[in-house]
Amino acid sequence: MIMDPVGSVRWFGDTSFALMLSAQERGHRVFHCQARDLSLVDRQVRVVARQATMTDQVDPPITLGESVVLNLADVDVVFVRIDPPFDSRYLTVTHLLDHIRDVTLVVNDPRALRDANEKLYGCRFPDVMPPMIVTADREQLLSFAEAHDGAVLKAIDGHGGRGIMTLQPGDRNERAIVDQMTNRGRRTVMAQKFLDTVYDGDRRILLLDGELLGAISRTPSGGDFRANIGVGGTVELIEITASDQRVIDAIAPALRADGLWFVGLDVIGGFLSEVNVTSPSGVRHLARLTGTRPDHRILEWAEKRVGK
Repeated sequence: MIMDPVGSVRWFGDTSFALMLSAQERGHRVFHCQARDLSLVDRQVRVVARQATMTDQVDPPITLGESVVLNLADVDVVFVRIDPPFDSRYLTVTHLLDHIRDVTLVVNDPRALRDANEKLYGCRFPDVMPPMIVTADREQLLSFAEAHDGAVLKAIDGHGGRGIMTLQPGDRNERAIVDQMTNRGRRTVMAQKFLDTVYDGDRRILLLDGELLGAISRTPSGGDFRANIGVGGTVELIEITASDQRVIDAIAPALRADGLWFVGLDVIGGFLSEVNVTSPSGVRHLARLTGTRPDHRILEWAEKRVGK
């Protein structure tokens, strides 16, 4: 498990912990490392890792053993669970993991992680995306918001509801908002038509190898338009609708082809908003709401992929 320090993990809602716990319960040894622990030595991808022991419903839920050096070509599965943003640290990890992608299952595929920007990947499927524009140009962004009676501006490298602002025509601060988001025209952003159905909740649809793992609805709280769990959104279990299935059907073949095995789709009002590939969350909430173990389903899938 390549991820952030275990000190930030909380048992209640952390998907990485859920995967580690499931692997332990299924009899596997689980090792933890950070991005900085990877090396390429004599054409081998090596990692300084520590065996992890998981205990549910306890903080801290993960304890680590002594450091060992592993050759990643000798392990069964590598889960890349570094939290976004996708920065130079993340990029380096994907380049190193390229050297093992043909011998070790990497979830998600390192090349796909490089190519599938979480904001921009959905642009490949315009039929299920809301009206949108990607630009650093102030006048184009203002015109887009005017034409669509409001827009949401998103930083291309934003995550967890951070780097998102609404742009309403006629707001006396609209030019300042655009200038701040684009760093005065030096940073490209995405603008999407503002969908007021977000106040009824956005839908996090979890897919495993292109198939439905489960879905939850995240509803904004405190007057915020952002429904992300990380900024206080509340969570409910939902059933998939016909419009949700339309989005899944449109994107699932490409996800499989690209090696994006475990993905979280954000859907608002029947439109695809984002494609979460770096560190999708929601598994613990889905488990709690359904009384099932979607984490076991993910590990079972991985076991079958590697023949264990």
